[in-house]
Amino acid sequence: MSDVRRPGVFTHLAIVILLLVAYLLLWPIHMDPESWTPPEAPELAGPYAVNDKLAATTRLVDGQMRGPEDVAEGPDGFVYGGLADGRIVKVAHDGSSMTDLADTEGRPLGMHFDAAGNLIVCDAYKGLLSINPDGEITVLTTEQGGKPFVFTDDVDIASDGTIYFSDASWKYHQKIYKDDALEHRPLGRLLAYHPDTGETVLLLDNLYFANGVALSPDESFVLVNETWKYRITRYWLTGEKKGTHDIFIDNLPGFPDGVSCNGKDTFWVGIASPRDSLLDSLLPHPFLRKIVARLPNFVRPDTADYGFVLGLDVNGKVTHNLQDPTGKGFRVVTSVEEVGDRLYLGSLKDTAIGYIPTPR
Repeated sequence: MSDVRRPGVFTHLAIVILLLVAYLLLWPIHMDPESWTPPEAPELAGPYAVNDKLAATTRLVDGQMRGPEDVAEGPDGFVYGGLADGRIVKVAHDGSSMTDLADTEGRPLGMHFDAAGNLIVCDAYKGLLSINPDGEITVLTTEQGGKPFVFTDDVDIASDGTIYFSDASWKYHQKIYKDDALEHRPLGRLLAYHPDTGETVLLLDNLYFANGVALSPDESFVLVNETWKYRITRYWLTGEKKGTHDIFIDNLPGFPDGVSCNGKDTFWVGIASPRDSLLDSLLPHPFLRKIVARLPNFVRPDTADYGFVLGLDVNGKVTHNLQDPTGKGFRVVTSVEEVGDRLYLGSLKDTAIGYIPTPR
C-alpha cells in the first residue's frame, strides 16, 4: 500500500495564508496613492480643549431619519434635511411633524434656499438640483468643461443669485469616499453656477476633497473645506486678490466637513471626526495604503462617534469650540446652521436633526 499522505490542516492553512498575502500585496486596484506627511495633530487643548457643550443637544424626530447630512431653514419656517435614503424632509421647529418634500433617488447633501424659495441641493449622484415648494426637481448642472460631477457636495448662494458649490471628487463617488481619502490626491473642485446663463464655471481645482462651501458676510470671498488636508481654503471674489486663493485656517484637529456663515461675524464648521492617528501614520506610505485599500471597508479607518463644532471669525481665528466626546448628544457633525437663537446640526450618521442654543 502506498504511503502517500494527504495534505494536512497546516498545509491548507499555509496555502490560504500565502493567497491572502498575495492578494494584499498584488491584487490590482484602481487607486494611485500620493505620499503626504501631515503636520502633527494639534492637541485637544487650548482653543480645542475637550468639553461637553454638545452633550445636551435637543434631538428632533429622533429615530425617524438616517443621516440628515445638511440642514436648512426654509421660508416657511420648517427645517429641511437631506437623508441617506434620498428623501428631503421638512421638520417642524418643535419636532411635532415631519413630511417629505421630495425624493432625489440619490444622496442629497448640501442645501440652501434661493431668493425665490427654491431649495438648491447638491446631490452626490444627481448633480446640482433645484426643488420648488411643490417638490418638483429641476437639474441645473451635472458637469463642467466636459468633466461630469462625481460627488456634488455643498452649496452657498450669493445675493446676485450665483450658486457656489463643490464637487468633492471627480473620481470617487459617495459610497466609496474612503478610497478618496486613501489615494489622497487633489481630485476636488470649487465651481460657480450662473442661473441667468446656465453656465458652470471652474474656480478652483486640485482640492483635497472639496467639501463645505460658505460665502463671507460681505461676499468678498468664498470658503471651501479641504477635508483630507485638515484645512479651509479661501477663494477671493473681489478686491486686489480677486481670482486668487490662500489658506483660511490650517492643521485643524479633525476632518472639516460642512461650513456656513451666520451672515455677520462667524463661520460655523462641522468637524465630522477628530484626526485619526492610524490614517495619519499611513499617509506618508502609499504602498501600505494600497494594502489597506484591499481590506474590507468595515476594517478601514472610519469616523469616530464624536460631536465637534468650531466657530471661526472672518479672519480664521477660533471663537467657539463645542464638543461631545461621547457622541450621545450628537455625533459626526457634517453641517451647522445658525438660525436666530438656535444652532442646527446635521450629521452623516446620526438619526436626528439636532440643535443647541446659539452660543454668544
